Order: sequence, then C-alpha cells, then structure tokens
Amino acid sequence: MAISKKQGIAIGVGVVAVAAVVGGVFVALNNNSSAAADEAAAAPAPAETNTATDEIQWFHTDPIPEAVAALEASGFEPIEAGKLTIAHSAYLPPLGYIPEGETEAAGTEPNIGSLIAEGLGLEYNPQVVAWADWPLGIQSGKYDLITSNVTVTEERKELYDFASYREDLLGFYVKSDSDIESITEAADISGLTIVVGSGTNQEQVLLAWNKELTDAGEEPAELAYYDDAAAGNLALQSGRADATFGPNATAAWSARETGDTKLVGVVPGGWPLTANIAAATAKGNGLIEAVNIVLNTLIEDGTYGEVLEFWGLESEAVTSSEINPQGLPKS
Repeated sequence: MAISKKQGIAIGVGVVAVAAVVGGVFVALNNNSSAAADEAAAAPAPAETNTATDEIQWFHTDPIPEAVAALEASGFEPIEAGKLTIAHSAYLPPLGYIPEGETEAAGTEPNIGSLIAEGLGLEYNPQVVAWADWPLGIQSGKYDLITSNVTVTEERKELYDFASYREDLLGFYVKSDSDIESITEAADISGLTIVVGSGTNQEQVLLAWNKELTDAGEEPAELAYYDDAAAGNLALQSGRADATFGPNATAAWSARETGDTKLVGVVPGGWPLTANIAAATAKGNGLIEAVNIVLNTLIEDGTYGEVLEFWGLESEAVTSSEINPQGLPKS
C-alpha cells in the first residue's frame, strides 16, 4: 500500500552535482570494495544541494502475523518498548537523504526500515547517524537495526546478523541518445573511453577487462579519471567519454531525475564476487529471523518491488531475502 506525501521540495542541482559539492565523496562512493562503497554514507550532503522529486512516496504494510509471532518467540526486546529503533545515514538520494524542509531521512533505506517496523507491528523510530557510529551503536544496543546500504562481509558477520534485501551493483551509464546498448563484458568496452574513479573497485574491473582485451590482441578501453562526478558527467555529455562506470544506485537516481543518461550494464559491486546489501542487527539477539520474514513477505506481495521502482533501483532487486548470506571475504 502506498501513500503519497507532498513535500513542497524545490528541485536543486542534480545528484551528480551533489556528489561534486561534497568534498571527497565521489571517490569514496565509487569504491565498492568491502571497505568503501557503503562507508561513503558517512558524509551527509549539504541541505542546499538536496535533490528530490516533487512528490515522495512512502510505501506501507500491515503487521505480518508470522513475523510478529516470530518476534515474540525470539525473546528479542526492542530498545524502546513498542518501537523499532533503526539507524540510517543521510547522504545522497536515492539511498538516504534529508529532503529540504524535513527532519527525517527519505529514500530506499528509510522506507525499507519503516516497512520492517510496520511488518513487525512496531512503531518506526528512525535515527539519522554518521556512518562511523552505527557499528558500535548496534553492538551497544543504541539501535535495534540498521538499513543504510550496508554490504555483507565475512568480517562483519562475526559481529552482526544480516537479512539481505538488495544487490550491490556497479552500473555502466551512457548518454540517453547513445548507440551503445549493452556493456556486460570485456569485449563491450574495446575502444571506448570510460569515466571511472581512481583507486576504486570499478577501476580494477576495467583494468582486468583491459588486460583480457590486450592479451587477445584487441584494443583496450581508455580510462578517464575525474576528481568529481560533475566533471565526469560533463565529459560524457560533451562527447569526450562514451560511458561512466560507478555505483549503480546514485547513477540510477541521476538518470531517473535528469533523463540525460541510461543504464546499459551492471556488474556486482564485489566483482568478481556477488555483494549483498542487508539489514543488520546485533549478533544472536533473535531479531533477524523476524526481519527476514517481513522482507520475504514484502518481496512476495510486490511492495518491495514498488519501493525500488519508485527510486529507480529495479536492477538491484533480489528474489528473496537471505539470513547471513555469503559475504565479501576479509581483506
């Protein structure tokens, strides 16, 4: 069930420019190793650069009996009785940000969190936190749960339980009128100029693909390095580059808002391994089983898909939520 909420938000600069304004965020957002893609959540975007749709749509659900029963049987006690206290980092759309004139975060991660709370029959109690603060906050019992683009890693699984709800993807984007229709393997980038962040996981993907091309006697791609997303997007729009390659979530939002770019291919964020985004709780506190039931119910009844579609992240959808899936290996 969806409820529209008029925000009266003036559309500011595009999300690409937002990334440029926040010093250093572009490089951090483009590092999808286990130590960087989600860690970029630490940097909040300045209020004056918030980008938003004219209308933000929150999706809701009713308490899910099976999940409520599982929660009661688990013995889990929320930090505040009757409430589920959920940590979110507010940085960039569409994942999580604070719209102009608002005090609470909006985006995919807050809405997934609110749906979990509602499905458990609890009041949604969001807390906007700096990225660096959530690990200790979850361990110490300050927060019951986090939904904030957290990638599952084997190291994190030693301290937290996870219920997956999105794929962590990197995306190839081209101009909306480009003749390029698909980039999914090394052969597709031969001879292209591709904007990428230096020192990032996606750079490593391109370097590996270029080696594959040169070993086969084919022309490699030219990698174009830019200090910020705005400059990279300008290179794309002016024809100095053929494609950009970076975190899919923010690029998908920019494509949705501006119409200037289109998605032509995705690669797992943990390439060559698959990376999962998940809700996280303190290890062994009993909450994750009930959370998993809620997520799978939302996937089955279509509510989950509606959330991702609204925020332009359909390509990151999963067909089921898993408890403690295989995580990215320890570095």
